[in-house]
Amino acid sequence: MSAESPIEPFTERYGTALHDARLPRNLLAFQRSWRATRDGAFKRLEAETSSNFGIAAAILKRAKDAVLADPISARRRFVDAARAKGAQVHEVQTADDARAVISQLLQEHGVRLLAKGKSMVAEEIFLNHHLEAEGVQVIETDLGEWIFQLAHETPSHMVMPAIHKSRQQVASLFEERTGRQVPHEDVQVQVHFAREELRRIFLSADAGMIGANALIAETGSVMLVTNEGNGDLVSTLPRLLIVIAGWEKIVPTFADATAQIRLLARSGTGQEITTYTSFITGPEPDGELHIVLVDNGRTAMWSDPDAREALRCIRCAACADVCPPYQVVGGHVFGYVYSGAIGLVNTPFHHGLEADAEPQSLCVSCNACATVCPASIPLPQLILDNRARVVAADGLPWYKRAAFSVWAQPRLFDLATRFASVAGSPFASRGLLRVPLPEPLRWRTPPALAKRPARDACLGRTFEADSSGPWSRSRARGVTVAYFLQCIADRFAPEQVDAALRVLRACGARVVVPEGQHCCGLAPLDSGDRSTARALAKQTIETLERAQVDYVVSGASSCAIAIMHDLPRLLRDEPEWHSRAERLAARTLDLLSFVEKVADPPQLGASDGPTVTYHSFCQSTNVLGIAASGPRLLRRAGVQLVDLPEMDVCCGFGGGASVDHPQVSRGIVERKLDNVRTTGAEVLCTDNPGCVLHLRGSSNAAGMSVEVVHVAEVLARRLGS
Repeated sequence: MSAESPIEPFTERYGTALHDARLPRNLLAFQRSWRATRDGAFKRLEAETSSNFGIAAAILKRAKDAVLADPISARRRFVDAARAKGAQVHEVQTADDARAVISQLLQEHGVRLLAKGKSMVAEEIFLNHHLEAEGVQVIETDLGEWIFQLAHETPSHMVMPAIHKSRQQVASLFEERTGRQVPHEDVQVQVHFAREELRRIFLSADAGMIGANALIAETGSVMLVTNEGNGDLVSTLPRLLIVIAGWEKIVPTFADATAQIRLLARSGTGQEITTYTSFITGPEPDGELHIVLVDNGRTAMWSDPDAREALRCIRCAACADVCPPYQVVGGHVFGYVYSGAIGLVNTPFHHGLEADAEPQSLCVSCNACATVCPASIPLPQLILDNRARVVAADGLPWYKRAAFSVWAQPRLFDLATRFASVAGSPFASRGLLRVPLPEPLRWRTPPALAKRPARDACLGRTFEADSSGPWSRSRARGVTVAYFLQCIADRFAPEQVDAALRVLRACGARVVVPEGQHCCGLAPLDSGDRSTARALAKQTIETLERAQVDYVVSGASSCAIAIMHDLPRLLRDEPEWHSRAERLAARTLDLLSFVEKVADPPQLGASDGPTVTYHSFCQSTNVLGIAASGPRLLRRAGVQLVDLPEMDVCCGFGGGASVDHPQVSRGIVERKLDNVRTTGAEVLCTDNPGCVLHLRGSSNAAGMSVEVVHVAEVLARRLGS
C-alpha cells in the first residue's frame, strides 16, 4: 500500500486469499448461481425474440467499433452535444489530472460530504483515497461498495463489489462498524439496515458523483444502469453532480445504448433488465452537471491494434464469473483495480506492467471468458500478449528458463528426458512417481516418465487401416492421416498415442507418424516465451507440411488448437511463415473432431464394461466448441456413460500455471473431483493428455479409486483394436 495506491502488494493479497477457506466457497456458490441465471436469461431472449447472445453481441461490437474507428470524432460529438445541453465537460489525460479537476470542483463548492455511486474509473484513479487525504468525506452509496468501504477494502468484482463476502460476514461487519445488532441470516433485513444508515447521506451530501454505463454521442446523455435507487438519489438530490467516465464509454446513438442494456443486464446479473435505467441529459434545474472524461492510458491502449479491442468492455464482469482461478482467489488477487480477465488486459495501460506481472500469471488459458464476453473481446489472446510483455521486461522464472533452453533443442530434450526416466524409475509405479513432497504439493502425485517414449514405437512409421473392425467402413476409409504425438503423451503416456493410432486405424484411416516432430511450441507460448515458441512452431510446420496426407490429427486437443489457432497468430508478422502456418491449420483436426466429423462411424451396441464419465478439456469446449463430441462418440461406441456435472469447467491443469501457482490449481481441481465423486463412475476420461496426468495425480493423492485415461483408450478398448 502506498500514498498513491491503497492496494496491497500482490504477495500479501495472494497469501490472504489462499488462507481464507470461506472465500472459494462463497465464490463457487456465486459462480454457479450466476451461470444458471445468465444462461436462462439468454435462452429466454432467444425463445421470445429474433435475437440471441451472438446476434446481440455482434450489434454491440459494431457500435463500439464505430467509436474506436475514430475516437477523436466520437469524443468531439459527445462533448459538443453534452455542452449544448448545459453540461460542463472536462477532458483529462491522466489520473492526476482527473483528481485535480475533481478536487478543485469540490473546493470551489465547499463540499465536505460527497455521496458517491458506483464508478470503476473512480476506483481506477484511487479517487476516494485522494479525496479523504484532502479532508473530504466520501461515502459509497451502492450497497456492495459501502460494504467494502466499511471493511477498508477495494472492490473484488465490477458489478457486485462485495460478492466475496457471505451474509454472515456482512452482518458481523455491520455490527462492528455501527455497534448495532444485525441478523446474520436475513439478507433483506441487512439491506433495510444499510438503507437506513445511508438515507441521511443522501439528504445531507454537498455533492453527488456517479459513473456511466454509456455516454451517448448524439444526445450528450449519460446512461446509468443500477439495481438500487442510490444512483437516482445521488444524481438528483445534491445540487452538484459529477460524472466520471472513460471516453471508451461513448456509443454513437441512443439505439446503441439500448443494445448495450440488452446485454449488460443479462451478462452482469442474469436479469432481462435491471431495476433502474436512467438517462441524464444536462443538469437539473438550479444544478450543475460536470462530466470528467478520462483517458489515463486509453489512448495508448487504442494505439495497440490488439489491445484496442478491450476498449469495447461494458464492465459486466462476466469474464470473472466464469473464471476458475477467480473462484479460488477472488478479484483482489485476480486483477488489480479491475478484476477478472479484463483486469489482466487493461491494468498495464492504467497502472503499469508491474501491477499486472503477478496477476496475469494466474490465468490458466481455459478461454471460458471469451465465450461469455458480450463485447466479443479476445481476452485470452490479450492476456497472453501481456504475459509476453512481462517476460520481455522481467524474464522467465529460473525453472522455466532452464526447461525451455533444453526444450528448444530436440536432441538435448530427448537425451534429458531419457536420462530422467532412468533416474526416476526406482520411484515409479503405475505411471506415477512415489516420492515425498512438501505439504503444499501433496495434493497431486506427480507423473513418471515412461520407460520408453511413444516415438520409439511409431516415429517414421506408416500404419495401414484396419479393414475388418466395427468402424472400419466409416467415411474415413481411404483417408491418410499424419499423427502429431504431443510432448506429454509421447514422454509420459505412450499408451495414449498407441490408443489414438488404433482408433484412427479402426476408423479405416491410414496413419503416418512423421519423422522429426518434436513440439508445437505451446508450452513456451503459454509461458510468454515467444522466441522459443516461434522456433518450435517453425520446426513443427516444416515437419508436418512434408507429409503428403489429407489431415494432420493429434490426440492432444491443446496441440491441435495451437496449430489451428495460435501458430498463425504467433507468426503473423512473418508473411511466408504465416501463410505456411495457415495452410497447416486448414488441414489439422483434434482426434475427436476427426472421428466424429470425418469418419462418422456407426452406432455400436451397448457394452457391459465399466461406467465412464467424461471431462471435456476446457479449450475443446471454449475454442473448438466440441464439448458434446466426447460424450456423443462414447455413446456411439456403446460405452456406459454417466454425465459429469460441470464437465466443461477447467480442471486446473493450465500448463505452466499449475506449476507457477499449485495452490490455485489445487482449488480448481478439487471442484472437478467433487463432481467426479457424484457420478460414481469407475473410469474418468478426457481428450487432452495434460488433463489426464493432472486428474490422475490429483485423484490418486485424494485417495480416489477412479481410473483416469484418455478418451482414445476407452474407445480403443471398446473397439477391440
